[in-house]
Amino acid sequence: MHVSGDLPGKIIDACLNMNRSGLNQGTAGNISCRYEDGMLITPSGIAYGQMDESDIVFVHNNGGYEDGKVPSSEWRFHQIVYQTRPDLNAVVHNHAQFSTVLAIMNRAIPAIHYMIAAAGGKDIPCVPYATYGTRELSGHVAAGFSKRDAILMQHHGMTAAGKTLGKAMWLAEEVETLSKLYVNLLQTGLEIPLLPDDEIDVVVGKFRCYGLREKD
Repeated sequence: MHVSGDLPGKIIDACLNMNRSGLNQGTAGNISCRYEDGMLITPSGIAYGQMDESDIVFVHNNGGYEDGKVPSSEWRFHQIVYQTRPDLNAVVHNHAQFSTVLAIMNRAIPAIHYMIAAAGGKDIPCVPYATYGTRELSGHVAAGFSKRDAILMQHHGMTAAGKTLGKAMWLAEEVETLSKLYVNLLQTGLEIPLLPDDEIDVVVGKFRCYGLREKD
């Protein structure tokens, strides 16, 4: 399929940045963007440094994809995010270290800092475990994204989404920062003070006109 525009290149650049920043390791993560009547997603098993634009896979809304290409094994949960949230156009999944620590412990990130509101609510939930690539996992992801723009995935990693690829990447970085803060706080053994729900509601409202501002 011929893809117009520079979206495939932007997806590859985001993958490379994700690994350079330490958000991901090897080919563990995957990135997609909504495109026409489906999505563009990273291929299965190809190292980011070896990918070129022709490797990016178009997956139709009906689940079909291009002959001769294999999309990421996680394409189903990317697809269901777009089906669940018409306002989101990019999905970033990775195994960032501190996010994955909390995911293994099945811990949501509570309101330790006002930046929790960047994900749309008073916490960043951890959805239940299911085998990667399965419809069961997609169901858990859909439930998580029905209320938030980012989630942890038990014994797996984290996923963030946004209106643009830049905003999805920005949110993924914020989730990992919050995860690191929370892991460090847990190590103190002290009671962790949390912001009240009504304050988070205020900040969620402020985030409607705050956050990453992208230039063309």
